[in-house]
Amino acid sequence: MASFTTKYADELIANAAYIGTPGKGILAADESTDTIGKRFSSVNVENVDSNRRALRELLFTTPGALPCISGVILVEETLYQKSSNGTSFVDILKEGGVLPGIKVDKGRAVELAGTNSETITQGLDGLGERCKKYYEAGARFAKWHALLKIGPNEPSELAIHENAYGLARYAAICQENGLVPIVEPDVSVDGSHDIHKCAEVTERFLAACYKALSDHHVMLEGTLLKPNMVTPGSESAKVAPEVVAEYTVRALLRTVPAAVPAILFMSGGQSEEEATRNLNAMNQLKTKKPWSLSFCFGRALQQSALKTWGGKEENVQRAQDALLVRCKANSEATLGTYNEPSG
Repeated sequence: MASFTTKYADELIANAAYIGTPGKGILAADESTDTIGKRFSSVNVENVDSNRRALRELLFTTPGALPCISGVILVEETLYQKSSNGTSFVDILKEGGVLPGIKVDKGRAVELAGTNSETITQGLDGLGERCKKYYEAGARFAKWHALLKIGPNEPSELAIHENAYGLARYAAICQENGLVPIVEPDVSVDGSHDIHKCAEVTERFLAACYKALSDHHVMLEGTLLKPNMVTPGSESAKVAPEVVAEYTVRALLRTVPAAVPAILFMSGGQSEEEATRNLNAMNQLKTKKPWSLSFCFGRALQQSALKTWGGKEENVQRAQDALLVRCKANSEATLGTYNEPSG
């Protein structure tokens, strides 16, 4: 059956294509209050509203950064916040040619009954009403994270199926309300598995997701994919960027329809430099790639800036300089033209 029609179809297609513009990517600034608290504690910054706002203002007003960015994912708090001069963050982003996005899942996943501590993401109840409200506030895309773990007998077929169908229901609801859904199936890097195991699980999860998206009549041209890169587990030896590129692109070619305009990778616990090198290697790979390959990074864009800032006003400019370095590096990586700094 063909995709359902929505009054937003043309807008969804245009916005998804825009976010996937080569040379640009997404800044993920959608850390929950708990998550940003952990990041803040690592640099001795108090987790209060004023500091959360100050960090996001630092990120969104960095001179030269927004031309490298097509979208920024916000949390509800930030969607309605204003900068220190009274301009809303939504307006700052729009003026910079950046589409505001919104995290719509409920954060912490819950245990999926009948499994060995596997999880399912919450947030489908009331999602349509929330999406309508977020669209009115200026958001134009959304994200929903679904996590699978690799273990001796995991992931189970049940966990794959339930997470894939949760992503598909979310995507259909978003499109009905004018938001481009970022589908985010994440295979956890935790564990001692090798890259072959990660590739196998990634392919199974992606195949299930696109079956579910088809079953829910989601219009793929108005979606984006945010998957993990195919890498060895965190307790295994690392491999070269060229190997990550080969395994990742092969998994995508086997599972992701060409109708999807762009694939924007999560950094998945990689260092800033690792994430950039791996993305660059994918774009240098000599093979067919029917979608643009870009980034949707949180820590891999922000970490140096956060450390440099440390909550101090006098460090803002240096922190913005650090952010700009990462933005430019990843912009180049989407084109396969990134050269690592020497020394």
